[in-house]
Amino acid sequence: MGDTTTVRVEGRLLRLSNLDKVLYRGAGFTKAEVIDYYSRVAPVLLPHLAGRPATLRRYPDGVDGPSFYEKNVPRHAPEWVRTVRIETPGSARGNEYADFVVVEDLATLVWVANLAALELHVPQWTVGPRGGRHSPDLLVFDLDPGLPATIVECCRVAELLRAELENDGVPVFAKTSGSKGMQLYAAVEVSSPERTSVYAKELAQRLAREFPELVVSTMAKAARPGKVLIDWSQNNPSKTTIAPYSLRARATPTASTPVSWDEVEACERPEDLSFVAEEVVVRVTHGGDLFTGLHDEPARLPA
Repeated sequence: MGDTTTVRVEGRLLRLSNLDKVLYRGAGFTKAEVIDYYSRVAPVLLPHLAGRPATLRRYPDGVDGPSFYEKNVPRHAPEWVRTVRIETPGSARGNEYADFVVVEDLATLVWVANLAALELHVPQWTVGPRGGRHSPDLLVFDLDPGLPATIVECCRVAELLRAELENDGVPVFAKTSGSKGMQLYAAVEVSSPERTSVYAKELAQRLAREFPELVVSTMAKAARPGKVLIDWSQNNPSKTTIAPYSLRARATPTASTPVSWDEVEACERPEDLSFVAEEVVVRVTHGGDLFTGLHDEPARLPA
């Protein structure tokens, strides 16, 4: 278990440890397989991490053990790992800032995978080459089903949201959360950092009024059984969302997987839109990145 292996990744020397450690006990999925998965999806994953300060969710003893969110870069990080200092007002630990990792090359991705950072969470905004923070470039809706609702109900809500967004001239892309729900993304240009939150909240509340049997827009647990929460709050600049292609800490190594609208419309069972690492690699190999084009023509949100 304590064995280490030194590998060269894009000219960087990396020491990998505990490669045979099982991180997904239910599937016998090891750290070596986690690193292999991330290496194989790197061409489609890295564009969605580039320029975005990453919050790592680490599981050193696997998904059945304790986990922790890591914003500050570990002290033993190689000097070539890009970091960016971001103010963190209201931090639970009282820190004024954190030095986040920016994962934008294969060597850094392999390095964080070796930390057992199974989940990669990023904000809806990027930083510039010198760390300057840009306005949000993504609008996101997180669809969270309240039991007994499942991703099937999320798909029906996603179709409603898509119709509203496209009516406003906003093209939208869909992905599974890799857990119970799904997320919708749209590339946008905004005049103020708050604009995406305001727009998302208004749209979520409108659909909750129009489809009260299916949609809720408030966090109250009591309101959610059998319905889908449209979580508009993910657009708060201080919040992050699971990155496309990131693994999730479930019983099996599922991943947050971009899906086509044909797949969304055809979804009738939760299994229809649940993908584990090996399936995601096959999808990418044969179909490329279904989020290609997301940033091609950012939409102007209506005033």
